[in-house]
Amino acid sequence: MSEHIYKVVELVGSSTVSSDDAIRNAIERAAKTLNHLNWFEVVETRGHIADGKVAHFQVTVKVGFRIED
Repeated sequence: MSEHIYKVVELVGSSTVSSDDAIRNAIERAAKTLNHLNWFEVVETRGHIADGKVAHFQVTVKVGFRIED
């Protein structure tokens, strides 16, 4: 079959290091239970502030994965 069908899920990753790390955390965790991950799209970036400093980065991503034949 040459056509592919994809499902999209929305995830929120977090990290104390960076927004890029938050994205990686979300995708790596999803990859443990979802197969055929193909792409992601950053939807929103936000964070948590503690004592006047960035404490956590939170990134919402849409992740697309191919439905098995």
